[in-house]
Amino acid sequence: MRFRASDVAHATGGTLVGPDVDLDGVSFDSRSVEAGQLFVAIVADRDGHAFVPGAQAGGAGAVLVQHAASEGTSIVVADTATALLDLGRWGRGRTTARVIGVTGSVGKTSTKDLARAALAAGLRTAANERSFNNDQGLPVTILNAPDDTEALVLEMGMRGLGEIARLCDVGRPDIGIVTRVAAAHTELLGGIEGVARAKAELVDALPATGTAILNADDPLVAAMASRCAGSVITFGRTDAADVRILELWLDDLARPRFTASTPWGDVPVALAVSGEHMAGNAAAALAAACVCGVDLHSASRALGDAAVSPWRMEMGRTAAGAIVINDTYNANPASMRAALDTLGRLHVTGRRVALLGVMAELADPVEDHASIAALARERGIELIAVGTDLYGVPPTDDPVAAVASLAGDDAVLVKGSRVAGLERLAGRLLGQ
Repeated sequence: MRFRASDVAHATGGTLVGPDVDLDGVSFDSRSVEAGQLFVAIVADRDGHAFVPGAQAGGAGAVLVQHAASEGTSIVVADTATALLDLGRWGRGRTTARVIGVTGSVGKTSTKDLARAALAAGLRTAANERSFNNDQGLPVTILNAPDDTEALVLEMGMRGLGEIARLCDVGRPDIGIVTRVAAAHTELLGGIEGVARAKAELVDALPATGTAILNADDPLVAAMASRCAGSVITFGRTDAADVRILELWLDDLARPRFTASTPWGDVPVALAVSGEHMAGNAAAALAAACVCGVDLHSASRALGDAAVSPWRMEMGRTAAGAIVINDTYNANPASMRAALDTLGRLHVTGRRVALLGVMAELADPVEDHASIAALARERGIELIAVGTDLYGVPPTDDPVAAVASLAGDDAVLVKGSRVAGLERLAGRLLGQ
């Protein structure tokens, strides 16, 4: 999105210091700032003002700061984090794109990625990079969308009540997708009911002209239909779903193949990503595309080629040929069960091993980890704990050595919450 430094000052109530310059997009990371972008100095664990000189050297056209830089163009505000939200709100008013909000305890990033692909089959589409789904990432996504964007997909994350409502105040979604309500951040939200209230803030924010796309297979999500001021489209495997998943099966790499029966017709869907749970994410994406006027068959073909963000059900192989499922971006009981189910359904004849790290921010971590250990035993999966004893087995000192004997007929899942940092372990297994 193109704008001027004076626009930034107007949108944020800031003071323009230096020449009024043309700008194209926003960054809060001095390492990746592009020429002509606005650099926002966020004050968090580290003070972004320390990186202003580096951002300017990298080509930043201006900086949004709490005290003026010694050279170049600055917009000076009282609080850069608040100002970034204000600027995102202003940018939302500038775009004519249909805005699709996506949230849920599991699957929101993959659904965002799949929706982006399906919408792009007929519309100029932009979306969050990776998981830029918070108070910094969402406004940056809006402000970095090209001026001719026709569909803008905004993933919305949260760790507490009111956070999605705040993001909706900035992004003002026309369409809202809710994937699942599950035990994620329950420690912070007072249990599953608190999670449902937080996710429903997206549905509450939709206008009377809007559409909620809700998971009919999840009672807590389906119940949100009564809160929608606009229309409702449901998806899932239940007979009551508007976009219904029929004849679902998985290929040898556990990639879903199914028929989607929709209000716009029936269409075959064959995904390039693994996991039975991805079928629901794809059905939601298909619904969003069709609501926006994209041809059903074009959207389905696009889903067949779509990839999802890194560290989400990524399939690779060790040097010895064993399959590695890298699902290390995050973990909660629902996503852990889905990943174990995928591991159990791969067409391998040898060992199935799960290298599992901690699931964080749970209200009842002992019970939740024990339930995952029990599921692994039930599925005949060998569980090797990494960095935690909550699964009821001593953690391994050397996880790479623990699976060193795995070969071509074996498979290993690597998964844990972000705090576990298991993406590095997955990378070592894959020789990266």
